Parts: sequence; structure tokens; C-alpha cells
Amino acid sequence: MQMRVLKFSGREASVIRAIDFATGTSGAEILLKTRIDAQEALDILNSLLDVGYVETNPAQQTHVERKAFYHMMFEVNPAFVHELKKALVRR
Repeated sequence: MQMRVLKFSGREASVIRAIDFATGTSGAEILLKTRIDAQEALDILNSLLDVGYVETNPAQQTHVERKAFYHMMFEVNPAFVHELKKALVRR
């Protein structure tokens, strides 16, 4: 069975790259690394959460509100690490 090919927009790829694959990254750090507007970054992260590529730590949130965004820790879902890395290399 062939795996699907993941494709991301430039901003989505920037947000995923900003997340430390080993330890996770806070929303505030993601903003510093990507220089993307806070609301846009939040929208991107919520869409990545919906699809399952990104998780919050602790894994309780399926939708992150703006007031919690800055202190929330985000991690790459371990089930997708290899696929995400391959998708980011292709860019």
C-alpha cells in the first residue's frame, strides 16, 4: 500500500518547521520563529490539529483559543513524523 503524499502551503510548512520534533514548541516561540501574524498562525495550527499532524501537550485540545495559544505547547504527532519530514524536504 502506497502512502499518501503530504503537501503544505509555505506558511503551513513554516509552522511545522518551527515545531521542535523532539520536545515541542510553545505558541509564542512559533510566532518568533515564523514571523507570521498570530491569528494566521493560530488558524494554521488549528487546521493541523484538526487533521492530526500536530498535537497539544498535554494532549487535550482539539481547538486552541487565542488566549491560551501563546503558552500552549505544540508537538508533531509521532505517527506522522517521517511523512512530515519527507514533505518538508521536498519543498
